[in-house]
Amino acid sequence: MSVSVRVIVRTFSELCVTVGMVIVLFVVYVVVWTGVRADHAMDGQIDQLQDQWAKGSVPTAPEDPDAEAPPEGSAGPPPQPAYQDGKPFAVMYIPRFGSGWSKPVLEGTKAGTLKKGLGHYDRTAPLGERGNFAVAGHRRTYGDPFKDFPRLRRGDAVVLTDGATWFTYRIANKPYKTLPTDVAVVDPVPEKAGFDGPGRYLTLTTCEPEWGSSHRLIVWAHLDATQPVERGKPAALGR
Repeated sequence: MSVSVRVIVRTFSELCVTVGMVIVLFVVYVVVWTGVRADHAMDGQIDQLQDQWAKGSVPTAPEDPDAEAPPEGSAGPPPQPAYQDGKPFAVMYIPRFGSGWSKPVLEGTKAGTLKKGLGHYDRTAPLGERGNFAVAGHRRTYGDPFKDFPRLRRGDAVVLTDGATWFTYRIANKPYKTLPTDVAVVDPVPEKAGFDGPGRYLTLTTCEPEWGSSHRLIVWAHLDATQPVERGKPAALGR
């Protein structure tokens, strides 16, 4: 083998090694580092909310006179003031994902917002109120908040608090696969959810497949019960 050929082969080999290292570092960044940063950001959002609530900064908006009656046996959720874009206003718990799973819910679904937690679709209903409270979250990267989304089943609890009230929703269906263009999934009464009329609903959305975004996975839920935070955690979260 001539000297020039050996130089070319060696150079190509070194280039392949370099490219391989760059790819590995990129994968580590996407899979690990973004998750570390996102977990830190989410914890910070929850800490911020808990500090606000500890200081008495909780929703105090007047009750909506046109609101539908709350579920029987519940205290009835107070209507919410306007949420601020990119700011946290609630914490979500999904027992199906484990006892330690909790994520902040922020207003809006911009890319920067979803790096810090779950995002509330800004034209959908406020938490606990009549209509459809719709929330999006990453399936993978940025903390993998909805990594276990396919495990959700009918009857599972999705519990949220705004610092004043606990809201317990119950899932009505297995995850439903659809296209990103199917915006009707966040309608006030989603046609494919099987709900028979106006009510207090929840929609959760995430990407499908696990490492792609060509489709969406959807679950719908209805408000099952509410209670003031002074009464402790709801039964769905255990004791």
